Amino acid sequence: MAEIIYRELCYKLYGIFYEIQNNVGSVYNEKQYQDILEERLKLAKISYEREKELFFNFGNDKISGNRADFVIDNKIVIDVKSKKYITREDFRQMLRYLKTGEYKLGLIVNFRGKKVIIKRVLNSAIRI
Repeated sequence: MAEIIYRELCYKLYGIFYEIQNNVGSVYNEKQYQDILEERLKLAKISYEREKELFFNFGNDKISGNRADFVIDNKIVIDVKSKKYITREDFRQMLRYLKTGEYKLGLIVNFRGKKVIIKRVLNSAIRI
């Protein structure tokens, strides 16, 4: 059986996601969920960067345009959603973040439904 990547950190994050969903429900927008998540990360003393700009090299130029909602402990990218469905484009966006920032794991977290939906996305090009 394969090892779960960043197991302990993910357990803490999942607990925070479920706590948010249980306490505030599914009626808010992405920015509001991001603000709530940031407060919970501070309370849990989890290291994070919010709206981190991710650049990639094209020749001698650094190209911008990728901004991750959160990067947790310089390991996990979180993309917060509040929409009916997680789409293929959401997965493509997360893969772009993972490849650009050279991260192994991304979590797409959708608070819109009756329960929080968390999708794990792996960057298979990165070995840890």
